[in-house]
Amino acid sequence: MLEKNHTLEKSKAETKNILKESSFSAKRLILWLVIGGAIGVIVGAIGALFGNILVRANDFREQNPWIILFLPVAGIVIVFLYRFFKNADDSGTNMVISSIHSSTGIPFRMAPLIFITTILTHLCGGSAGREGAAIQLGGSIANRIGKIIKLNQNDQHIIVMCGMSAAFSALFGTPMAAAIFSLEVISIGIMHYSALVPCVTASMIAHFIAVYFGIAPESFAVTQIPSFTPGLFFEFVLFGGLVGLVSIGFCVTLHGAEYIYKRHLKNPYIRIAVAGCVIVLLTALLGTDKYLGSGMTMIEHIFHAEDVRIYDFILKIVFTALTLGAGFKGGEIVPSFCIGAAFGCAVASLFGLPVTLVAACGMVGLFCGVTNCPITSLLISFELFGFEGMPYYLTTIAVSYMLSGYYGLYHAQKIMYSKTETNFVNKAAR
Repeated sequence: MLEKNHTLEKSKAETKNILKESSFSAKRLILWLVIGGAIGVIVGAIGALFGNILVRANDFREQNPWIILFLPVAGIVIVFLYRFFKNADDSGTNMVISSIHSSTGIPFRMAPLIFITTILTHLCGGSAGREGAAIQLGGSIANRIGKIIKLNQNDQHIIVMCGMSAAFSALFGTPMAAAIFSLEVISIGIMHYSALVPCVTASMIAHFIAVYFGIAPESFAVTQIPSFTPGLFFEFVLFGGLVGLVSIGFCVTLHGAEYIYKRHLKNPYIRIAVAGCVIVLLTALLGTDKYLGSGMTMIEHIFHAEDVRIYDFILKIVFTALTLGAGFKGGEIVPSFCIGAAFGCAVASLFGLPVTLVAACGMVGLFCGVTNCPITSLLISFELFGFEGMPYYLTTIAVSYMLSGYYGLYHAQKIMYSKTETNFVNKAAR
């Protein structure tokens, strides 16, 4: 009888604990649906505005190529703005990632600064992307909102991740990938699942808002997808390895350009003005402006087999390193897509493989190599190209991830587990 009573009491206690945990989880769900939804609306609307202005800026530059002559002046204005608002040491996306690893905050002035200076960079022809800038914009806005509603430190980290996802989703139109990106990019080898519901909510709502305001989701038609055979598997293993090496080359060139600039041109005004002049001169010597801007136009040309050169990926790396290394503002993500697509196109033309398929694999493989985010990369491939080529995307992404080593775009990123063994390494990306 005593044993029966004990069992009954234990069962009641367990039921009480279950109800208590369920009640807590339900409250957290409601909390993050509300906060994530609000972040999605606010960041989605601002991201849509940002995206629409960038489109107009790039259209204006393409229709008025003379404006590239003002790139050195735009650079001087960018340096002035960051120094005037006491943000000269801004480390961009690295600062956003660092704020999630630690208790360091993100200054709200980052939002208007990155908004204005990225538009200036695009308007005058700098080779820079938009999603990296959007991540800074979203993280800064979300961080400020978290401070206003007085979230605790752990929840403050989550709301910053919400802002990152919302901004990425609004600008590129890949809500699934955007939701997972901020969970995956912070600490490679582990996923911050506590932020899953908030980031999914923010990403989806931001996507709806951006579409409402006229930001069309990106998509590319991949034609000629052959049946996946053992022979093609090994060919794409080799291609994935080459993509991994190119991703290392991109990261080393980008970081190396920044180091060389700062070592030899210590004055930031002179540094960015010289870089602007070099970009203008190179553009004139090459007789084309295809390497300016984010690279989205070049990607479209690659998928339509228009004006493609085998060395395009090398020149896009050079122009992007010259731009971002000197202090112009923008992101690295779309340039990485462009470099990957151009490299894939070059390989396809040399070995007689389907161009659009290999270009698509190059895009997501290089993105994976430079961000160390394989799950996000796979989701991007589904959202941009559809599911039919999945074995090819997966193979390229997996091999590129392993062979890109511990290199990455963001030094604040932590590689928690080895890419080749089940070892805890806890290294910063190179």
